[in-house]
Amino acid sequence: MPRSHGRRAALVHPDAGAIDVLDVLHALADPTRMTIVRTLRADPERACGTFPVDVAPSTLTHHFRVLREAGVIRQREDGNRRWTTLRLEELDARFPRLLDTIVSAYDRQADSANT
Repeated sequence: MPRSHGRRAALVHPDAGAIDVLDVLHALADPTRMTIVRTLRADPERACGTFPVDVAPSTLTHHFRVLREAGVIRQREDGNRRWTTLRLEELDARFPRLLDTIVSAYDRQADSANT
């Protein structure tokens, strides 16, 4: 059976004013999603298949969807690639330094667990 070459579903991104703090906290409560966010803080835009995570592509797609629908990331399509960026300015405008605080706390916890 031939594979369908239809377009992918449109990417859903909430408006900055509609981003909910509880959705952001939920999205950041997963180690894989935190790896995605930490990676984007160091490298502002990446292709979806280039993140240092060890999960199946379908699972990675799920993690991107959770982050995107919470307003943490923005994704755009360019040909057959999907590029991901962190919505840091929008998040900081809505919840000043929230993301920095969460990432710093996560890093401190990871450091203390490794010592």
